[in-house]
Amino acid sequence: MIKDIPRYLVNFVVLITLQILIFNNIQLGGFINPYVYILFILILPFDIPKWFLLFIGFFLGITIDLFSNTLGMHSSACVFMAFLRPFILKIIAPREGYESETYPTVSYYGINWFLKYSLLLIFAHHTFLFFVEVFRFSDFFSTLLRIILSTIFSFFLIVVAQYFYRKQKRR
Repeated sequence: MIKDIPRYLVNFVVLITLQILIFNNIQLGGFINPYVYILFILILPFDIPKWFLLFIGFFLGITIDLFSNTLGMHSSACVFMAFLRPFILKIIAPREGYESETYPTVSYYGINWFLKYSLLLIFAHHTFLFFVEVFRFSDFFSTLLRIILSTIFSFFLIVVAQYFYRKQKRR
């Protein structure tokens, strides 16, 4: 895992930069807001300690919050997502478990597994984020539509981004 730290630092900087400069400026009809920066939490190794995962989630979210002027919203949504990640991984684990030296990516576990894994976590992140943003249930259905459309669009961009990573052999 130590040898992967430079790669993760580059991923962190690239995803934050793309989110701030490009994806924060995309709002299609007020209902679609892509959040691709959460890919960073999705691709972290399986064996990362839970406390460190929560810390990374907070740091990732607070970085986005600082540049988006939304202090607390993204950091709380990322911590929520990081908190759910081990539980989701346990639920969708292959029968024989996760192989050592693998990562939760499309290239290792295939698109079907990644679909379940990422859609659940992206939906949880977006649900938390958008309801914290609105902070009322009177606009429930419009917020739900926004969550669903943004989840689909973010998922599409995240899957496309998976194919830009260096192809690794499946074990």
